[in-house]
Amino acid sequence: MNRGSLIRAVAGAALCLCLAGCRNAPGKPQIGTATLRPEQVMDFPMLFKQNCAACHGAEGRQGAALSLANPVYLTTAGFDNLRHTISYGLPETLMPAFDKKQGGLLTDAQIDVLSKGMMQTWGASTAGMVTLPYASQSVGDAERGRISYTTFCANCHGANGTGNLHIAERTGSIIDPAYLDLISDQGLRSTIIAGRPDQGMPDWRSDMTGTNQRAMTDREVTDTVAWIASYRTPVAHQPLQAAITPQDERRTTHE
Repeated sequence: MNRGSLIRAVAGAALCLCLAGCRNAPGKPQIGTATLRPEQVMDFPMLFKQNCAACHGAEGRQGAALSLANPVYLTTAGFDNLRHTISYGLPETLMPAFDKKQGGLLTDAQIDVLSKGMMQTWGASTAGMVTLPYASQSVGDAERGRISYTTFCANCHGANGTGNLHIAERTGSIIDPAYLDLISDQGLRSTIIAGRPDQGMPDWRSDMTGTNQRAMTDREVTDTVAWIASYRTPVAHQPLQAAITPQDERRTTHE
């Protein structure tokens, strides 16, 4: 081998070693491990975990908010209502708008993935299921609602809606203004229709009193929502400062 060939051979070997070292340099992303930008995430489980699980539970149940892994709820709401709620949120509740155009973090495509993912993952058994309309078709009557509540709900939630600690699935007050400040009328309606199977609450088809074994009618659901909502207090929706009277301000200033 002449001198020129030797130099080229040594240079080629050095280049190969250099390239190998670059490929394995510390901190260099490996093939298949590059981090996606937030708007590139299109995997339903990941999107749900990042945006929904904190309130609705890791598997769509056992969260503080309404169970989404509920075929009755998914049948009642349907794809369009799911998508609208994710996009625009629910005013005067803790459910925010997720659409980027509404100040959220998700693209239209990601919202589609979430909505379709819920229907496909947890609503597969909804074919042929009969349910009530998602939204109320009329104005509820609170006095009639008190009667409907007594018939269908009081056994678990107490005669006056203040809860029942003497049953296996202990219940708290559903007329507490603090609770009602966190849930909309639509949220109440959805809960009554779909139930909370993850917490032992039956849906609209189940009467647990044992005296009237039939499903609730749409009118009875609407009236029951009106009765529960009648316990809302206007102050609960006002900012703290708006609830402070001038007398309170003077007292605070001089103390």
